[in-house]
Amino acid sequence: MELTPESLVSRLAGEPLRPVYMITGPEPLLVLEAADAVRAHAREHGYAEREVFDADGRDFDWNTLAMTFRAPSLFSARRLIELRLPTARPGKEGGELIVDFCAQPPGDIALLVTGGEWSKKHGGKWSEAIARIGCLAVAKQIRPDQMPGWVETRLRKRGVQADRGAVQRLVERVEGNLLAAAQEIDKLVLLADGKPIDATRMESLVADAARFDVFRMLDAALNGQGARASRMLAGLRAEGEAIHALMGMVVKELLTVAALARVQARNGNLAAEFKAQRVWDSKQATYRRALQRHAAPHWERFVAEAGRVDRIAKGRGQGDAWQVLERLLLVVADAKARPLLAGAAG
Repeated sequence: MELTPESLVSRLAGEPLRPVYMITGPEPLLVLEAADAVRAHAREHGYAEREVFDADGRDFDWNTLAMTFRAPSLFSARRLIELRLPTARPGKEGGELIVDFCAQPPGDIALLVTGGEWSKKHGGKWSEAIARIGCLAVAKQIRPDQMPGWVETRLRKRGVQADRGAVQRLVERVEGNLLAAAQEIDKLVLLADGKPIDATRMESLVADAARFDVFRMLDAALNGQGARASRMLAGLRAEGEAIHALMGMVVKELLTVAALARVQARNGNLAAEFKAQRVWDSKQATYRRALQRHAAPHWERFVAEAGRVDRIAKGRGQGDAWQVLERLLLVVADAKARPLLAGAAG
């Protein structure tokens, strides 16, 4: 059966653990929270041992996973096996292995599959097999018109009373970023003191987090949202931020993507590089989208361009640092915009 992450979580308490679950989609927060609920459900049913496999590229050894399915547990009678499919594509070998697992699921193993993308083209016999004996939950993108309802529901579940104006202020603050919204709501649980929140109080409680902060601006660019990144940069400038104060974070982010791009270019272990770069699971889908947009040499060029912006901002180069940074963000967001960079190669 195909569910939403929310409906999957609500069902867990009232039913036994199923042999297999798949949770996937472009909203990392919803995927992570539903996966956490499945893990907790598995622990309640005695699945104390957990093994994780990252199938992040062609070099993944599906035979190792097959052997794990057949091997007896060393520490627990029951095991939860997690298979992470960032692109939600197991390929022929992986798909056949999943179909075989679903045909005769071992009695002492539950399988949890998570992914960062999903559409009809991702599915096949393997996903149909999962849905037939387990649950398939798809975390669809939350649309702008759905965001107020999502925020209001989450506030209510966390025991925070907020009126419509307060909800709208928070929605504007997080700019559609569910993870940012969840973090702000967690803060409000501590700051609200059980008192109702109106728009004015909401503004004061979250005033320390700038509306157009640099982290969300960079996320927008990496996710291919150039216009949004440009608006956020304009907001930072209007709020009086010093551009040289932003560039440390910009350079750090681009260096991270460049390092990931080098590993991907040589068909290396991207999952290991995510760990080495200390990239949270919730951020990996954003990086993967960015990596699909530009090859490794372009990311090296973007790092150099960010360095040029920094020099201009500090008076050691010519040009308008804000304008050059805006062009860089637009290029990061859209490969067709590369000509915006002076002397850029196509």
